[in-house]
Amino acid sequence: MTSQILTIAEASRLIRDRKLSPVELTRDCLARIAKLDGRLHSFILLLADEALAQARQAEAEIAAGRWRGPLHGIPFGLKDIVAYKGHPTTAHSALLEGRVSPEDAFVTARLRESGVVFLGKLATWEFAVGGPSHDLPWPPARNPWNTEHDPAGSSSGSAAAVAAGLCLGALGTDTGGSVRSPASLCGIAGHKPTYGLVSRRGVLPLSFSLDHVGPMCWTTEDCALVLKAIAGHDPLDIASARTPMKDPVAGLGGGLKGVRIGVIRNFHEKDFPATTEVVAAFDQSIAVLKGLGASVRDVSLSPLQAFQSAGLLISRSDAFAIHGKTLRESPHLYGAIGRRRILAGAFAGASDYVNAQRQRVKLTAEVANVMNDVDILVCPTSREAAPKLGDYAQHVGGNTHYCRPFNLTGQPALSVCNGFSNDGLPLSLQIAGRHFEDDLVLHVGDAYEKATAFREQRPKLVEQRQAAAE
Repeated sequence: MTSQILTIAEASRLIRDRKLSPVELTRDCLARIAKLDGRLHSFILLLADEALAQARQAEAEIAAGRWRGPLHGIPFGLKDIVAYKGHPTTAHSALLEGRVSPEDAFVTARLRESGVVFLGKLATWEFAVGGPSHDLPWPPARNPWNTEHDPAGSSSGSAAAVAAGLCLGALGTDTGGSVRSPASLCGIAGHKPTYGLVSRRGVLPLSFSLDHVGPMCWTTEDCALVLKAIAGHDPLDIASARTPMKDPVAGLGGGLKGVRIGVIRNFHEKDFPATTEVVAAFDQSIAVLKGLGASVRDVSLSPLQAFQSAGLLISRSDAFAIHGKTLRESPHLYGAIGRRRILAGAFAGASDYVNAQRQRVKLTAEVANVMNDVDILVCPTSREAAPKLGDYAQHVGGNTHYCRPFNLTGQPALSVCNGFSNDGLPLSLQIAGRHFEDDLVLHVGDAYEKATAFREQRPKLVEQRQAAAE
């Protein structure tokens, strides 16, 4: 293995200039997978031979002057609810084990057109809801900063693999925090785009009105590169927006002069109190944002529980609408955690669902009104650093993170690393913006990362293996 794990942006420049071979880069990732993933369990399907063939094709195209763009030749992973033609999409469940996808998901096809190298399919919580669980065909992914700890979910394998450098980028999905929460606990950048900006066609659904697909990478800059490739109107996804996307890459770089930031404090100070380490890191992040030229003021939103209860009722009801038939016919093929969480939706009445949607409208209007006076909202992503593996499962839907409000409203939101606990586990900052202003959200995250040194530190698991290799 090489001593340095490259970002997508770094590797892309080297590949474009023919100073780095996509084949060499892919082999490096495969070597790292061989050395590390026996402890991380982030991959449930590794396609080494196919990946090397794609890397050779990318190398030949680039040598012939047909460079497709910044993702050409980049090793990538797909959460295993995202369809990849000719290969299983299992949702980490015995129910779908071995079922082959006949077509690519919309986002997979976009990545294929961009020339990425698909390394394989990544671990997830069962159907993006049931986990971390030990009664499924594959073990749960583990946190590379400390394998005794949880990577969160449901995009657990995506976050763990990116943090450990097993792939340079991955796709995750986010219904109630499933991109941002694992990004938070694994110390990477995870972006939930505006609802409708990225098609969900070909991605196994959990909640039709709350599901999002988004990039998970080491840096915000890399997330912007991936978003530019996967976003766009899809006429076959009824929720796909026709709103043109502002270029998320063009706006990167520079300070934050003129950006108005609203600080949500009631979530982590009153509603679900965060640990002292999270609060200290958050306060330091505010100082950094001010130093970059942003104007900062406190704002207040409805209690977090108002967002949590509405979002959880909607998502569980939607999940049962999707899984009710197969749960009745084959309950034994679901893991205990997934079965229990999905079944909760069976007990929600029609009036409960309607009232939750009405609450959603009110809360969305409230947040929009607050954002008349600010451009960006910030709060911590998670209330604590990664707990021990298994502990997290007892609190899902409760007070583990502050992500769900922005699924309910559909706004873009990003999680970035903003420090480390005394035990060396990542902490995080959440940055949210107005609908379809993903470019500004990513600009703020990029500016913050480049003004701090947190992107220079990789998990100890990686550092220990590198030292042994050298």
